[in-house]
Amino acid sequence: MGTLGFIFRKVAFALFTLWFVLTFNFFLFRVMPSDPVSLLTRSQRLNDEDVADLKAGLGLDKPMLTQYVVYMKNTLTGEWGRSVRSGEPVMDEITERIWKTMLLLGLGTFFATALGILIGIRGAWRRGSTFDKTSLYGSMTLYSMPEGWLGMLLILLLGGTFLRLFPAAGYSSGGSLTGFDHIVDVGNHLFLPVLVLTLGYIGEYAIVMRASLLEMMGEDFVQTARAKGVPDRLVRKRHAVPNAILPTFTLVFLSFGFIVGGAIIVESIFSYPGLGQLSYQAVNELDYPILQAVFLISSAAVILFNLVADLLYGYLDPRIRTEGFAR
Repeated sequence: MGTLGFIFRKVAFALFTLWFVLTFNFFLFRVMPSDPVSLLTRSQRLNDEDVADLKAGLGLDKPMLTQYVVYMKNTLTGEWGRSVRSGEPVMDEITERIWKTMLLLGLGTFFATALGILIGIRGAWRRGSTFDKTSLYGSMTLYSMPEGWLGMLLILLLGGTFLRLFPAAGYSSGGSLTGFDHIVDVGNHLFLPVLVLTLGYIGEYAIVMRASLLEMMGEDFVQTARAKGVPDRLVRKRHAVPNAILPTFTLVFLSFGFIVGGAIIVESIFSYPGLGQLSYQAVNELDYPILQAVFLISSAAVILFNLVADLLYGYLDPRIRTEGFAR
């Protein structure tokens, strides 16, 4: 009953948070700082009739409660309106770009997590060594670097002014490339933005993994295993690392929102045709249906990953389930 109660409470809280985000999303683009029509027409000379037609087309001529009901219904059914910029359905714009963003985020998160964990493990196990000091200072340096600045630096070094090893913009070269040649071409275009995301978050994961493993090395069960003569390699592999890695994996899920934010900046710098660049264009052109959809998707993804992190943590550490349920 405790486990079911823990799961139910976490899922219920996630659904409530999603409802709150939906409601906030609705009012954000209708109330603050003014209604969307005022923003869209502030640089145009439109008469009252044109403004009324625009409001009717956007469904903003109805009472606020009616708008809210229609908005919730359309959101749940995927009817997200049309882009002010292109006139295309918002769902089509999102569908066309979301998988490219998922590819960028997936690769960046995978490499940052894998390398960060390995660096943290080696640094903690060889505490005080040259590798530990170098990796720790390097991790803190990378952790403090803004993704935008790092992206522009890599463009100068590897993509443009100096070495020109990789394309500095776009998703592919286009043309008639197919098969393996197309994969190589896409990989070349992905290299720099993926490298920015990897370097931007590898330091955080390495620092957390190092601190977690150092704490775990002082636990009684690790000291007992060493006292029994178990080789250090097996102590690290079977006892210390499996218990120390949990906070790092949890951090990966919890920091997903920050990674999405970093992807928006990276996509804008590298003109990468994903949701980040779409958001940047929508902000510049006041395309509020697109902004509303991207905000909703990003928020829902963060809520989902936080839910997965909570459930995973509860599964791997039963104390979380019982203590959380008791509270």
